Amino acid sequence: MKIDILTLFPNIFEGAFQESIIKRAQEENNVEINIINFRDYSKDPHNKVDDTPYGGGQGMVLMCQPIFDCIKSIKTKDSIVIMLTPDGIPYKQKMAYELSSKKHLILLCGHYEGFDDRIRSICDMEISIGDYVLTGGEIPAMVLVDSIVRLIPGVIKEESHLDDSFGNNYLLDYPTYTKPRVYEGLEVPEILISGDHKKIEEYRKEASLKKTQERRPDLLDK
Repeated sequence: MKIDILTLFPNIFEGAFQESIIKRAQEENNVEINIINFRDYSKDPHNKVDDTPYGGGQGMVLMCQPIFDCIKSIKTKDSIVIMLTPDGIPYKQKMAYELSSKKHLILLCGHYEGFDDRIRSICDMEISIGDYVLTGGEIPAMVLVDSIVRLIPGVIKEESHLDDSFGNNYLLDYPTYTKPRVYEGLEVPEILISGDHKKIEEYRKEASLKKTQERRPDLLDK
């Protein structure tokens, strides 16, 4: 997979993808991640990328020309162009699975007061990571990359993510424990050290359902 991130602030990504699983995925050629400054595509003498909004209002709006030209220069028939915006579709684990099977993702990070609305015409999807506003799309881009790359075949063992929270059964993950068996009076459930794998599996399913009922009952509607 190839992921191109379009941003005005490439330095924000320094180190973000140079640790842990994402770093290893790049080293093993499971994914190629490129950070592209779309200011480099501006035809303005001063590399201008934004201007005041028609009709008045606060802030500056990102212009069409630099973004159109940037996307056109890297887009192929396999590309999926994603605008990261608060008014996009709420991001879910199911979407991460779907995007992990694509060959080329282009993530467009906004800033300032937003995009010229005509930029939406060259995007295939608009995604939001939550009902709040950030200073730009860079952090949402990191969220998408992290959630998608771990699902690419060969990056981690498939069984490691099949039972993730928000997976195919929409339930939250069951609670897990490790040594010591007792810590400050808190004990690991007896069933988990019984060696009875069938009962352990049943316990985990029940625990997952109970956890979801208590914390995210809205998920049970699905």
